[in-house]
Amino acid sequence: MTLTLLLDLDDTLLNTNISEFIPAYFQALAKQLSLKVSPEKMLSALMAGTRLMTESDDPSRTLQEVFEGAFYPKLGISKEELNGDIEYFYDEIFPTLSSVTSPVSESKPLIEWAFSQGYRVVIATDPLFPRKATHHRVCWAGFDPERFELVSTFENFHFTKTHPAYYAEVLGRLGWPDGPVLMVGNDMERDILPAQMLGLRTYHIEAESASRSGPEAGAGGKLADLRPWLESTGLSALVPSFRSVESVMGILSASPASLAGLCSDLESSAWSREPAPDDWALTEVICHLRDTEREIHHMQIKLLKEQAESFIPRPDTSVWASQRNYLNENGASALKEFTSARMETIAMLKDMSAEDWSRKARHAIFGPTDFLEVASFMADHDRMHIQQAWKVINHRN
Repeated sequence: MTLTLLLDLDDTLLNTNISEFIPAYFQALAKQLSLKVSPEKMLSALMAGTRLMTESDDPSRTLQEVFEGAFYPKLGISKEELNGDIEYFYDEIFPTLSSVTSPVSESKPLIEWAFSQGYRVVIATDPLFPRKATHHRVCWAGFDPERFELVSTFENFHFTKTHPAYYAEVLGRLGWPDGPVLMVGNDMERDILPAQMLGLRTYHIEAESASRSGPEAGAGGKLADLRPWLESTGLSALVPSFRSVESVMGILSASPASLAGLCSDLESSAWSREPAPDDWALTEVICHLRDTEREIHHMQIKLLKEQAESFIPRPDTSVWASQRNYLNENGASALKEFTSARMETIAMLKDMSAEDWSRKARHAIFGPTDFLEVASFMADHDRMHIQQAWKVINHRN
């Protein structure tokens, strides 16, 4: 089995010293923009945008869109007017902040070993920074960002690490690997607990190997302890379970975001490319998800919420692609429509009680079931078709 290894950056691979780094970063940016905006106004706008990113659970907007929707209006200056100054800052000024940081000495041998094992390695850093800033920080840790399969930044992610949906979005962007997954990080509130809520195994990086942060931390130690721990742990023990309310909601929330990230830079021809004569093209996959959401999932949820011991039908949707001529639709528009339909689903499922989730029903295919299991089938359906979409986009069998 191939392990997917998700690695936090700050104070896991890079000694960041946040209490020094963040003030230095704010001061440097304020100075760069001082001819056009006061430091006080800039700081207020920066904090407001950052707060909204942290709070956002909107799969239709990237964190960059959330941030910029608050930042520039609070400054009273257009993005176009400041863009040159900001680009110069991240190209020329931000790199000087490396002096506040230092590489974690144990990180280089660990990551080289992980690559040698064929692991899929991801920099799962909180996507609050632009790509340029994040890539600089990866370089400060001693690594080439291009070597990693994915590096999360605010341009290409929709959730921050306080949300289990962030971890679902990461896995979706990787094509929902079926094998073991491990999240490694030092922050309980951002790296460990949300990943565990999704159903992932975690490894908590601590200052001292012997110090534990309570049973909720799970496995942990110093970064140098991780390789021997992995070598002594069967990878089958790291296969996730996605059957809790939190994991199902995380996956359902993240699926439109994952697809948006996968499709963000596609050429127009890629949407209609069929890997083989009997395979679906990307547009067909997304149209299928959209219509299943509208016509099947919404119907199932309404039945479950309105009727006790309801019968849950599951019509055959496999024929829709040809019957409805999906291949001639606009894939990008279908993705927006799927996202809108999924946001309706999330609204229908929010604030349900434990009693609601355990409500009994009978499924047309799976027999006796309950609300949570039916919702988990929806999440499994997402994962299957995101795997399919990823393979189409990446020309994989």
